[in-house]
Amino acid sequence: MPPLFEPLSSFEIEAALLSLKVAGAAMLVTAPLALGLAWLLARGSFPGKWMVETLVNLPLVLPPVVTGLVLLMLFGVRGPIGGWLHDVFGVTLAFHWTGAALAAGIMALPLVARPMRLSLEGVDRGLEQAASSLGAPPWHVFARITLPLAAPGMIAGLVLGFARAFGEFGATVTFAGAIPGETQTLPVAIYATLQRADGEPAAIRLAVVSVAVCVLALVLAEWTNRRSLRGRPRA
Repeated sequence: MPPLFEPLSSFEIEAALLSLKVAGAAMLVTAPLALGLAWLLARGSFPGKWMVETLVNLPLVLPPVVTGLVLLMLFGVRGPIGGWLHDVFGVTLAFHWTGAALAAGIMALPLVARPMRLSLEGVDRGLEQAASSLGAPPWHVFARITLPLAAPGMIAGLVLGFARAFGEFGATVTFAGAIPGETQTLPVAIYATLQRADGEPAAIRLAVVSVAVCVLALVLAEWTNRRSLRGRPRA
């Protein structure tokens, strides 16, 4: 059998599973933060709002290696946040899979927050005001009115963020390294295999797995979005 069509090795499967784990953990952490920022930017009016917007979108334009370096300076064992986490809780993020998840989540944050913000801005405020006038508390209005109406855009943002986190390389390898079985995610494994003289077939197989996972995620998001739109009452 040609090397390109051989079954995935244990190393390749491990890298794929680690990428899923890292991307999933990144979204668990990023989703509530992105939702809070999206709500703040969509509904808030305060001095310095442009600065918050800039910081949220900064990972889109910064080189990923720079983001990884900033994370290393802040969350490394000698950094102000990482040193505190290590001394007080014994938690180390740098060169650990949780650090890879943090790096992936930071890089994915703009792609999650922006669709969420646009979805919140598109919600009819009259419906929220009507529910409030009938005595519904704010949390009830958000859970029963705002969230369902904004759900398709939020799902789209989460899927985009998951795909971005799944494919993150630069910030991850800078902050978390390329430790096999610990921080060597799929993109890092692709790069590592390409450094070997005989590594091209394995790199292509890993690339195919990466494309398949991202396409599947996008298809599921589109299917969910269509079901959500089909379930809405027509005017």
